Amino acid sequence: MKFVDEAYIEVAAGDGGNGCASFRHEKYKEFGGPDGGDGGRGGHVYVMADVNLNTLIDFRYARRHEAKRGQHGMGSDMYGAAGDDLTLRVPVGTVISDAETSEVLMELLTPGEKRILAKGGDGGFGNLHYKSSTNRAPRQKTMGKPGQRLSVKLELKVLADVGLLGMPNAGKSTFITAVSNARPKVADYPFTTLHPNLGVVRVAPEQSFVVADIPGLIEGASEGAGLGHQFLRHLQRTGLLLHIIDVAPFDDSVDPVAQAMAIAEELRKYDEALYEKPRWLVLNKIDMLDAAARKAIRQKMVDGLQWQGPVYEISALAREGCEALIRDIYAHLRAAKAPTEEEIAERFDPRFDR
Repeated sequence: MKFVDEAYIEVAAGDGGNGCASFRHEKYKEFGGPDGGDGGRGGHVYVMADVNLNTLIDFRYARRHEAKRGQHGMGSDMYGAAGDDLTLRVPVGTVISDAETSEVLMELLTPGEKRILAKGGDGGFGNLHYKSSTNRAPRQKTMGKPGQRLSVKLELKVLADVGLLGMPNAGKSTFITAVSNARPKVADYPFTTLHPNLGVVRVAPEQSFVVADIPGLIEGASEGAGLGHQFLRHLQRTGLLLHIIDVAPFDDSVDPVAQAMAIAEELRKYDEALYEKPRWLVLNKIDMLDAAARKAIRQKMVDGLQWQGPVYEISALAREGCEALIRDIYAHLRAAKAPTEEEIAERFDPRFDR
């Protein structure tokens, strides 16, 4: 299935039904009085996060979505039925914003979360509604209110704990294949990965995290070069970034330090908050180097980048060093999610009982 992470659609809630002006006409019932019922409410448009979806392709071609209008009121005290609601199912992690103002309307981050996007119009009042002791034969009625109409942008940001960064052919797809259940395409040419891939990494029973692999970045990505700039949004919800670097490139003229600095600069240009996320350096393809060369390239990377964070040496193809890396990742994610001392104190402070 084609991966689509952005779509523009029109949604229209149902209009309310009109009220009815009617009088009771029945044999032997003189002065039957008003019996026109109210119109029914128009249908609402809901959106629901569906864990079984991972793309917005259904909305790429179906651009307009309308709920049913309410039924008109009728005589004999009959009220109109409410219009059927419409529920749009979207992937978990979808952001919905106004297409004209770019204002974010809602984010659906929890599986099964259901929220109203457009409200149906209220039904109009029938003349039965206006009956009183001083107004025995009301003839007024009201029309139904129109439902909300919106032009919205749907934008998918995948929910992952760890994001993979790197140049094309750095070995990101091989790494996610080695440590998770994902099976992306792996080949010996650039831009093999054309859309984000998600993989669940099992550390132990009931211990896992999700990794996101996006297409490789090149210099100028933040201005539109290459493919990765289209998918950098999918790293904005991650808690940790793994910067994977090919330490044994086929072309001897390639400088891994310069490439790493270029990727970091593209992150900074795209989103300062993304640039500030915790980032670990992962030196890949070490199986192609001897011990002395490994030590030399590691020192070159640390000195050239003035790196202060963690550095790991792995071979994704041979799965060397991967197990230790994923265990450290899980420990880091678990520590980041642990409650602070202030949160623990607040949790047990009787003043905060609700």
